[in-house]
Amino acid sequence: MLGFGKRKGAQPTVRSEPPLATTAEAPAKAGPGSFRIRRVRSLGPAARDAGPAVSFMSSTPMSADAIVDRNQRVLVAQSREQSTVNDYMKSFLRIAERSIVGANGIILQAQTRKRDGTLDVEANNALEAWWAKWCRAEHCDVTGKRSFRRICKAIVGGAARDGEFMVREVRGRDAGPMRYALQVLDPQRCPVDYNVDRMPNGRFVRQGIEFNRAGRPLAYYFASDDPSVAGYSFGGRSLDRIPAEQIIHGFVEDVLGQRRGLPWAATALWRLGMLDGFEKAALKNARTAASLGGFIEWETGEGPDRDEELEDEELYFEPEEGLYQELPPGARVKNVPSQYPTGEFTPFHKAMLRGAGAGMGVSYVSFANDLEGVNFSSIRQGVVDERDHWMDLQEWLIEVLVDRVYRGALEPALLMGIVVGDGVRLGPENLERYQAVRWQPRRWPWVDPTKDIAAEISAKDNLLTSPSEIIQRRGGDPDTVWRQYAQDIAAMRAAGMPEEFIMAAVLGVAPASNPKAGMPKAPAGEGGETEEKETDDGEDE
Repeated sequence: MLGFGKRKGAQPTVRSEPPLATTAEAPAKAGPGSFRIRRVRSLGPAARDAGPAVSFMSSTPMSADAIVDRNQRVLVAQSREQSTVNDYMKSFLRIAERSIVGANGIILQAQTRKRDGTLDVEANNALEAWWAKWCRAEHCDVTGKRSFRRICKAIVGGAARDGEFMVREVRGRDAGPMRYALQVLDPQRCPVDYNVDRMPNGRFVRQGIEFNRAGRPLAYYFASDDPSVAGYSFGGRSLDRIPAEQIIHGFVEDVLGQRRGLPWAATALWRLGMLDGFEKAALKNARTAASLGGFIEWETGEGPDRDEELEDEELYFEPEEGLYQELPPGARVKNVPSQYPTGEFTPFHKAMLRGAGAGMGVSYVSFANDLEGVNFSSIRQGVVDERDHWMDLQEWLIEVLVDRVYRGALEPALLMGIVVGDGVRLGPENLERYQAVRWQPRRWPWVDPTKDIAAEISAKDNLLTSPSEIIQRRGGDPDTVWRQYAQDIAAMRAAGMPEEFIMAAVLGVAPASNPKAGMPKAPAGEGGETEEKETDDGEDE
């Protein structure tokens, strides 16, 4: 996110390059009408071709710290405002939460294996059962209000709106019965304008975060909710110093060396604000035009005198539906034609939303909820690209938050011996083995099920993919699916279903030999014997 404007009065933090243009010396005392002669050094063909069109663009690169220092507070303020008053911004936050987290959250698939390399089913079931229990609101949230899925949705929404999220890991008795819980923090409580250049041992504070000489975070400073609490003070605020190992700080890095996040809609906020104002102005214009009927125009020599008292005389009339009303002599109605919004409103509106959606990584169809003129090929291409973007952010959330939280909650659970299953109790001696997991985020249904399923089957039959990969792309757990298959087959065998029909039900393949072979006999007729029908050839059928 480069190229943000400079605030008035702000001093640059990087040394600017020598100017390309030089100015001749002016006389000491310039009289009226005098001017300076400006001699411009050659800029090369590329710059000359660009001309004055790029004069508004910055010519000096800004560091990541300078971009965040000058724009973070303003962008967060605008983003929060737009998320409360702009329908499209609110829709974008909903799309982000729904696409990254989804209705079922990010599902744990434990992958603990035995010494022979096979999956330890009992241990995996115990881990998954414990994790489902910890994800309840009373265990994972220090306030006891939000489940882990809702915490993830709040974090994703906050990251999209503010550009970052901060979560504190709480351990011990304060964390509740499982001795590990999360506290979601407002990242704006960590002052982005708090900087200390020189501290002992080469430490320094940038944008509310304390770093060592190598740039590793050591602590975070948060404005205290209680002003009477003694702590670090900056600008009249009381600051609490929280060790960095307790804070999970996540943001999407746009510039190398970035320490704080910027809203995901940073480049689209200006466009959304202008579009919102344009819509309001168009609405007012259309409403005024719809309410205005016209004017009464008097012919020459007709109408009331200028000096006549008109307080008690009505100079307007309200026509009623279905009635023809007589006008005063010499008066005629002059209508005021208004055709606004004109035909340019819709194309301009779509162009603005396309640009804003491109900056946010959302397709126009999803962002604007507009399916007009969309065919299968175009919507498929847009949906595929958008889903790739959401899957990338899903992995970001897993790496930054979900996997770290799982490992943080697992250790005290093993120490307390609360990870139990069918006849097993997992202990801390195998902590590293129990950390082998696979996370399954939400996936989406096929755009065209018939074509997409046929393509998946063709890829499987040609050894380009495996059944497990197909199941994972649909958001399922292959091990769970195999166990369900085994349970279904066992139930069908217990019910007495012939083997060839079991395979037909499982694989979708009809029996190879006689389609009627092995089928249960028809109900017996009277006397307990099956009825026989004689064919024309005299043979019994």
